[in-house]
Amino acid sequence: MENRWMIELRFDEDGTRTMATATLTGSGAPDVRGHGYARRNPADTPDSCVGEEIAAARALSNLSHELVDAAARRIEERTHSPARLNV
Repeated sequence: MENRWMIELRFDEDGTRTMATATLTGSGAPDVRGHGYARRNPADTPDSCVGEEIAAARALSNLSHELVDAAARRIEERTHSPARLNV
């Protein structure tokens, strides 16, 4: 059996803030999303690439935590014991 999961990143910007959503897609992928935000200091020169990079990194980090939490819940459902997983 081969599973292939892909991560889709979407961005929304409002001039000083950037929000990224990381969504896991693919066959057998759990329904989890990660969210990340970046805020530009008003004194800084606008650069959408920097905001997207920071927001994306935070969204991917959040996604990894959501995946570990989902795995822990599945383990706990099967073992009826607390799962202790770290990222």
